[in-house]
Amino acid sequence: MATIRKRGFGQWQAQVRRKGFPTESATFETKIEAEAWASNTESSMVRGVYRVLKIAERTTLCQLITRFKNEYAQFHYKKRADGKEAWKFQAKHLEEKLGEKSVADLDQRLIAEYRDERLKVVSGTTVRKELYLLSKILGFAEMECGINLPNGNPVLKIRKPAESKSRDRRLTDAEWSEFERECRKSRNADLWPLVALARETCMRQGELLSMQWEDIDWKRKFVMLRDTKNGEARSVPLSPIAIQTLQKIPRSLGGKVFKVDRLTLLHAFHGARKRAEIDDFTFHDIRHEGISRLAERGDFSVLDMAAVSGHKTLTMLSRYTHLSSEKLANRLETAK
Repeated sequence: MATIRKRGFGQWQAQVRRKGFPTESATFETKIEAEAWASNTESSMVRGVYRVLKIAERTTLCQLITRFKNEYAQFHYKKRADGKEAWKFQAKHLEEKLGEKSVADLDQRLIAEYRDERLKVVSGTTVRKELYLLSKILGFAEMECGINLPNGNPVLKIRKPAESKSRDRRLTDAEWSEFERECRKSRNADLWPLVALARETCMRQGELLSMQWEDIDWKRKFVMLRDTKNGEARSVPLSPIAIQTLQKIPRSLGGKVFKVDRLTLLHAFHGARKRAEIDDFTFHDIRHEGISRLAERGDFSVLDMAAVSGHKTLTMLSRYTHLSSEKLANRLETAK
C-alpha cells in the first residue's frame, strides 16, 4: 500500500510497500505528483514491469545518449565533409539542459519547458531538429535497450515549433561584381572556384568539399556526388561555366577536388564579404541564388530543379515556382 506524507515546506514523500518488493519512496513538490508516482509504482508491481521501470529511473539522459552514440549513431549517421557529425551539436544542448534528468523523469511539461527556453535563443527549425533527435533517442531506449518509458515518448505529445521562415537573400548585380572581385583577390585560391561552382551547380557546401576528381565525368558533363546530406548518391549536371571553373583548378592524381576545410573556407568567405561591404549573406545563400536562376530561366520544371539541387521533396522548391511562373508569363506576353 502507499503512504503520502508532507515533509517540510513544498515537499511530499510517497512511500510504497508491497509484499515481495523492497520498500520504495520518492519526494515531490506537490501531493498530486506524489500520489501519481505511488499509483504508477503500485500498478507496475502488479503488472510485473516494476524492475523495467527501475531501469528508466536509474538511467540519465546523458547515459542514454552515450549508448545511442556507441550502439546506433556511429553506424547510421554519416559524417559531414569537415569530419563532424551534425547530430552531436543537437545532442550537446540536450545534455546541457536535460542530461542529469532520469529517463523516467522526462515528461511533456519538462520537454515543453526545454522547447520554450531554446526558442528564446535559436530558431524554430533548430529546436525542431533537437526535439526530433530526442524523440529518436527515446525510441532507441524502448526498441533497442528495453527501457520502458513511464510517460511514453513525451516529444510526441507536445506542440512542435513552426519551421523558420526561409531565407530569400539575393545579391544585386553590383553586389555580385564586388563580391566576385574580393573573392578572386582572396589569399585562399579555392574561394572563388567554390563560390562559382556553388552558384552554377546548386551544390551544398559539404557536397562541394567532398567532391572527388574521379567522380567527374568530363565527357557526359556531370559529377557523381557520393556524400550528400540526404545520404543518397546523385549526379549533378555541369554547365559550361562549371566545367571551365573545374578545368582551371590544379589537379592532383586523385582525391578531393578541394583540399580546404570548412572552417578555413568560411573564414575566407566572410573576409571577402566584409571587404565587399555586403551584409546578411551566407555561403548557403549561394545555393539559393543558383536555384533561383534556374527557376528564372523558365525552361526548367520543378522536377528538373529537384534533380539538380537534390531536394527529396518538392515542397522545399515550392517557393521558387513563382519565379518560373513570372518568366513564363513574360514569354507568353512576348509571344502575342
